[in-house]
Amino acid sequence: MNNTRVYDIAVAYRIYPGISKQPVIFRDDKWKLSELCLRSFRDSLGILRAKLFVILDNCSVEYKSLFLKYFSEEDIEFVEQSGIGNARTFALQIKLLLEQNDSEYVYFAEDDYFYLSNQFSAAIGFMKERSIEFITLYDHLDSYTLNIHNHTEKIAISHGKHWRTTGSTCLTFLTTKTALRATKNVFATYSKKNYDASIWFALTKRNVLNPLKMLSSSTTMQMVKIYAKAWLFCFATILFGKKRTLWNPIPAGCTHIESGGLAPNIDWQYEFQKSQENIR
Repeated sequence: MNNTRVYDIAVAYRIYPGISKQPVIFRDDKWKLSELCLRSFRDSLGILRAKLFVILDNCSVEYKSLFLKYFSEEDIEFVEQSGIGNARTFALQIKLLLEQNDSEYVYFAEDDYFYLSNQFSAAIGFMKERSIEFITLYDHLDSYTLNIHNHTEKIAISHGKHWRTTGSTCLTFLTTKTALRATKNVFATYSKKNYDASIWFALTKRNVLNPLKMLSSSTTMQMVKIYAKAWLFCFATILFGKKRTLWNPIPAGCTHIESGGLAPNIDWQYEFQKSQENIR
């Protein structure tokens, strides 16, 4: 009898016990914040079967129990690390997702994202339908506030959702093993102190080949640094690499919970409250 489990998605979920930046909820309680986000992630998977690689970076043993509360032990592999930090845990995510043979569809997850229910079935369905390479469920505020995103976008309707192309996102995203294998060297530059935005602009080629647009977009020193690092680390990709397309749903299927970074047009405080009631 064949007991091999077939998974719809493989997830590398990295978590550490500290609080980064300023979350909009549980600012001083990483445990409660972690459970809120993890519970929402589980609900967002819906009926999909997920294989989890949980990177515990300097976490106490109690964090294992948190994941086992929401996922079956047979579906989890814990990867314990002794405080190796953000860049190295991201590199470990790449390694784990490329080496696994559980699913072609792979997801990079961070511990400070909150999800709406049943989002992943539509996202994977859209990827299969249109041969999409990259999806972020986060509708980033930068898409509405930075001049570099003043760009003609593609629009699609699929699986009951409105999808739009975008130029960049963070390091929580959905892709395939095939696309990840083709772009792993670009993502690996994050470990060399490249920025996540710089990586995405190099892959999507969002205005990086347009000097006038670059100059008009560089209204802050941060944007100048983002452009500079895109060219410093990824010039070959910008000049000769394949243009990649990144999509996100509107409205968002998840949000980064950093203060000032909530995805627009959703009452997130209501969603947080509803999720907390379910946890209790």
